[in-house]
Amino acid sequence: MCLILIAWQAREEYPMVVAANRDEFHVRPSAGAGFWSDAPHILAGRDLEAMGTWLGVTRAGRFAAVTNFRDALDEGSGSRSRGLLAREFLESDEAVAAYALRVEAQADAYRGYNLLLGDGRELWWLSNRGNGPRRLEPGIYGLANHFLDAPWPKVVQGKARLGRIMSAAPAIEPLFELLGDTSVPPDDQLPDTGVGTERERVLGAARIVSPEYGTRCSSALILGRDRRLQFAERSFDVRGAQTETLRFELRLAA
Repeated sequence: MCLILIAWQAREEYPMVVAANRDEFHVRPSAGAGFWSDAPHILAGRDLEAMGTWLGVTRAGRFAAVTNFRDALDEGSGSRSRGLLAREFLESDEAVAAYALRVEAQADAYRGYNLLLGDGRELWWLSNRGNGPRRLEPGIYGLANHFLDAPWPKVVQGKARLGRIMSAAPAIEPLFELLGDTSVPPDDQLPDTGVGTERERVLGAARIVSPEYGTRCSSALILGRDRRLQFAERSFDVRGAQTETLRFELRLAA
């Protein structure tokens, strides 16, 4: 993922609402969201190259999502796929804090990442470019390719728009509309991650459209107080045109 917006316990009726865009090279093979044949309790998309995932949930209410940490001057040398961090958390029943501390000790095995982990009771964020795992208090958070709540335009604007959505009963389509913004911020508002202004322009929109690398899919999740989960994934082709929308609804285990 390259943009994750999350309302965590911001409203009693909706303990968790997530809107996220996955940005990736178009040539990297992947499968759309679904229940995995080798792990039927996991609902997630799948990277078919390393067999990890960018975002997923389980029938028990575990949640994981990952973004890359973009810094052209500090890419690191780790060889493990960052999507395995999300997959292995979803496969396990390890306590969130324990898992976060364990993977923190393996920071050098991965290139820069951000990771969100939750079990329905707790939500944690960690980065191997940060200062250790952090348990998140109730609120609205934004994560792109830098630290949590970094003031990048798509993070700041996305959090504000998610806040407005949360003022009423959240729904899937408004979340997709939020994620569909392809406007590019002015140059003086773009971050400087060492990739140059032209590249920052391409990457600056909430939904990225470019020939080689762009937003492959958008994900929207709404968890109600009654444990009913709505999960939808909308995919896009290399031209940025919508291809399909997959929808799931399930009741999580108590």
